[in-house]
Amino acid sequence: MKVLVTGVGGQLGFDVSCELAKRGHDVIGSDVSVDAPERFAELFDSSCYYPLDITDEEAVMTLFLDEKPDAVIHCAAWTAVDAAEDPANIEKVRAVNDDGTRYIATAAKIVDAKMVYISTDYVFNGTGSEPWTPDCKDYNPINNYGMSKLHGELAVFGKMEKFFIVRIAWVFGLNGNNFVKTMLRVGKTHKQLRVVNDQVGTPTYTFDLARLLVDMVESEKYGYYHATNEGCYISWYEFATEIFRQAALKWPEAGYNEVSVSPVTTEEYGLSAAARPFNSRLDKSKLDDAGFERLPVWQDALARYLDQIDWESI
Repeated sequence: MKVLVTGVGGQLGFDVSCELAKRGHDVIGSDVSVDAPERFAELFDSSCYYPLDITDEEAVMTLFLDEKPDAVIHCAAWTAVDAAEDPANIEKVRAVNDDGTRYIATAAKIVDAKMVYISTDYVFNGTGSEPWTPDCKDYNPINNYGMSKLHGELAVFGKMEKFFIVRIAWVFGLNGNNFVKTMLRVGKTHKQLRVVNDQVGTPTYTFDLARLLVDMVESEKYGYYHATNEGCYISWYEFATEIFRQAALKWPEAGYNEVSVSPVTTEEYGLSAAARPFNSRLDKSKLDDAGFERLPVWQDALARYLDQIDWESI
């Protein structure tokens, strides 16, 4: 199967490309970079990597018509949540997450390709304590990022029949920045940290998610799904505590055992540019109904992730 992966320079896109290549699929990688990063050398030659700007409708259509992929896994997105609130960025966010997704869906429909769209719990309002179900339509985003991702969902739903809309939360992976790296970086210089304890969900390790996404694209079990790592629902405070516990055991010389994390409410922590959901719990039972294997527990995912990174280079 020939699969186009957008956003291969990001945390998820690279892992998805690796998983596809491992299973013997033909991978077409795209990102906004003019040159394919050196890390992609084993996956892409010059004919399989495209410096694609997904906000360029003509360029998107040309790529699909030229390559005629059997499927597209759309990982490219604007993910800077706070920056999305800046009035100077609102049109850029819309262009990437709304228009870009619509261009991808339109082109995929024309060449009869399956489509996987990566979405987020931010399409909901984050209230209550019950897990959000995949087919829930009570959309009510509380920030510009969430609204733009919802528009992307609606574009895919409106254009496609062969689609997977997969909502995730609290993402961490090797490429780019994430909460785990932030904690490890800050923990080098600050031994007293405050982390919010009233925002609840579960993390998603891109390496594990990539396996599930490829399982999906190899199937025809279309629809809406939720996917995060398994385990009990936790707060960001509890996640941070486990990060430092594991890091202290793995790198005793780093001084992470000296880091003290204090729980605070979102109000006590202080306002961020974008409102954050308090309830990021996602119901993943639909994965079972479709016969998909759930992701491993998040503590195990974190341990494997820490094995892949070098704390000194963060």
